[in-house]
Amino acid sequence: MAEIKIGRMVMGVCQTNCYFLYREGEHEAIVVDPADQGAKIYDALRKNGFHIVGILLTHGHFDHIWGLDALRDAANAAAEAEGLEPVKAYACENERELLKNVRMNVSEQAGRACAVHADVYVKDGDEIALAGMKCRVIATPGHTAGGVCYYFEDAKILVSGDTLFEGSVGRTDFPTGSMGTLVRSIKEKLFVLPEDTRVYPGHGDSTTIGHEKENNPFCV
Repeated sequence: MAEIKIGRMVMGVCQTNCYFLYREGEHEAIVVDPADQGAKIYDALRKNGFHIVGILLTHGHFDHIWGLDALRDAANAAAEAEGLEPVKAYACENERELLKNVRMNVSEQAGRACAVHADVYVKDGDEIALAGMKCRVIATPGHTAGGVCYYFEDAKILVSGDTLFEGSVGRTDFPTGSMGTLVRSIKEKLFVLPEDTRVYPGHGDSTTIGHEKENNPFCV
């Protein structure tokens, strides 16, 4: 089977990483965290021949969801016109309230109130199969109560949202955040993955599980 590839668009005022994953040579793609300008994300992917078949949310902060509705609407309009299945957004069941609460997701304070919903709510250990790819949901509360990472085991790819960064971790001073919970999530849920797993965070550059186990000052 063709290799899984991952691409990145850096979007919005927080320079958030919006990822898209696809199998080499194939035209179906999964988008993770449509940070802003959902129509622009859609147009860029379609220009390069991709059909969006699913949208994954790592958590519900404004800088990861501002582009969701526009992206989903555009993708679904195309899907309906082409006789394809509707495009669904996935998020953790523990993130329902934060997604729809403009104070909790910090969108109101950021100047553009945004309340969204997922079509499918998942929990720790669930498997999502889209576009010929499978990923496992890893619940990693701490940055938010319903934060998750998506682990594509076959490709040794972890999309970590704002849980784990290169040399850092997500902030925990927003609603539902907890530093103690976040560090436990990283140590107990992420640092048990193979050390050569490539980590793609919500901001900044990629890293590996092995590198962070050895060098991340927040998780010693």
